Amino acid sequence: MKKTISKQLIFYVPLLILNIISLFNMINAKLISPVYTNAFIKQLIWFIIGYLLIFIIPKLKLRKIFKYSKYLYLFSCFLLLLVLWIGKDLNGAKCWFSIFGFSFQPSELAKLALGLYLTDIISRQKIKSCQDQIYILIKIIIITLIPSILVFLEPDTGAIINFLIILFIAILYLKLNKWWYISFGSILLLLFITFFSLYYFSPDTLIKLIGTSFFYRMDRLVNFASGTSYQLENALITIGSASFWGVGFNKILLYIPEAPTDFFFAFSIGNFGILSALIILLCLLIIDSYILYNAKHLKNNKYKIFTYMYLGIFLFHQIYNIAMNVGLLPIMGIPLPFLSYGGTSTLINFLFMAMILNFIKAKHSL
Repeated sequence: MKKTISKQLIFYVPLLILNIISLFNMINAKLISPVYTNAFIKQLIWFIIGYLLIFIIPKLKLRKIFKYSKYLYLFSCFLLLLVLWIGKDLNGAKCWFSIFGFSFQPSELAKLALGLYLTDIISRQKIKSCQDQIYILIKIIIITLIPSILVFLEPDTGAIINFLIILFIAILYLKLNKWWYISFGSILLLLFITFFSLYYFSPDTLIKLIGTSFFYRMDRLVNFASGTSYQLENALITIGSASFWGVGFNKILLYIPEAPTDFFFAFSIGNFGILSALIILLCLLIIDSYILYNAKHLKNNKYKIFTYMYLGIFLFHQIYNIAMNVGLLPIMGIPLPFLSYGGTSTLINFLFMAMILNFIKAKHSL
């Protein structure tokens, strides 16, 4: 019993530290924009709900959740379609529902639903022939393409990448003939070459294919190295000018647009110094190690696949957000898990973790 509690503390302590750091930064967020006046209260509410999830869900029996994942998937696709019609338009993208002052992003729910549904499909599939391999590949690709296309129309590049990570891990777990993986990689390479050929030599054709809005988003990603944006410049100045301890509460070192969300890492360094960055990196590393260790030891195949899917998304968000903050990768709306301001992404991360804790508990009870 004591050993189980100590193992749980390895997860809960760094998570709690990350949340406290987040709340400390939300106190200063109101100095960035009036939009963040209530950021501390809202973030606190989301964290409280999140902790209720990770204390309640591990006590439930989730064996049938995969069985009903198809309905959650269909519901999330319906919401992705609905948000295109009645969603809140923000910075040229319709990605959110606005409900009583709170925003809800359906692509976050779709991420969870897609992970559950693909896990259920590939864990039940019996592959005996080449035809079976073709069928299952086409099936999971189509299932992934539906929410990806809907998110593409919003547009939300980060969500599409999350879906592709889930699909990639699902394909790896199918254990297909090696030639399928070679063929799949070749198709991706061909699409990559085609995109950049059109981008550099026939941009008008590419605009007709993918639309003006998405083209300029991709243009910003491709050309990020040729110059720095106002956001990135101020983020880099903040990181370079920060002391070990930072400026503390109710002050900001320098104004950074979207500081509490996309540029949380740089914002935290400005507020609470290099020390906060070191603590964040250490806590994330501990949580990553905890998930990886338990994923490797899960005996239930469905639990293992789903846990690896989340770990892939979790690592991507960490690496991309921090690299984006220091100018190594293009700017995209990729939040830093359990730290960045945002209700939907925070609650979905807690929900993912609550389910993984449930799977880990089920492993110990076998």
